[in-house]
Amino acid sequence: MRAVLDHCTGGTERQVAAGTVVVSEGGTSSGHLYVLVEGKLEVLKSDMVVATIAEPGAVFGEMSVLLGLPHTATVRASENSVIYEFEDAASFLIQRPEVALLLARTLAQRLNVANTYLADLKRQYAGHGTHLAMVGEVLQSMINLPPLEVSPGSDRQSDPRM
Repeated sequence: MRAVLDHCTGGTERQVAAGTVVVSEGGTSSGHLYVLVEGKLEVLKSDMVVATIAEPGAVFGEMSVLLGLPHTATVRASENSVIYEFEDAASFLIQRPEVALLLARTLAQRLNVANTYLADLKRQYAGHGTHLAMVGEVLQSMINLPPLEVSPGSDRQSDPRM
């Protein structure tokens, strides 16, 4: 994603101190898009670190921008970092189609990894009758359903269909 940095003119460069929350899960979509210049950020879902962002040029905040939904995760600096912030992400992506294409490729790669993982789970647990049997439904919905607001449950919440 380093290539994104070549196209970041017009963004506001921000110094972000370690521990600073840049995006809050569930927070109203600001329409802002962010690009890591240097440093390290952590992505949290329900206060659990699920990923780190350390590659210069990595984009975050895109799901909220593209879906027009509240932020799907919290992003917090795990060390002093520098980011670019684009306040009008939609205009930025229209003006920089090469960034939009790089972002589309990144999202497609993430979807491919998720699909591959879910297909493997489906294969491993076929016929077991556990809650993992619903993986087929998840895969089907990722391909065929129109966009819907998704609110995944957790291990603490039972699935009402079971």
